Amino acid sequence: MSWIAYLIILAIQGLIFGALARLALPGKDPMSIPMTIALGIAGSFIGGLLVYVLSGGRSAGGFFVAFVCTVGLVYLVRRSRGGSLMSPDAASRERRERRGYR
Repeated sequence: MSWIAYLIILAIQGLIFGALARLALPGKDPMSIPMTIALGIAGSFIGGLLVYVLSGGRSAGGFFVAFVCTVGLVYLVRRSRGGSLMSPDAASRERRERRGYR
């Protein structure tokens, strides 16, 4: 397989994992598509490494572990922006508080 095909497949896989992770966490997320792809690729990579290390090098897969790692990364990005699990970013929370919503 050529490098270009590999990179395209990697980007599509990252988009799928990132989109599923964003769907798993409630609330509207102001994340761009390239950032979603990057988080999906990073989560897939971390999950693959975890499965490889924990299985002693016999297995290189792990869809569920990659998904959980990607959800964790999306959550960490939300927390770094000042958001929480239910409220993705601090700016939307401040707007709601100014309007009188909780």
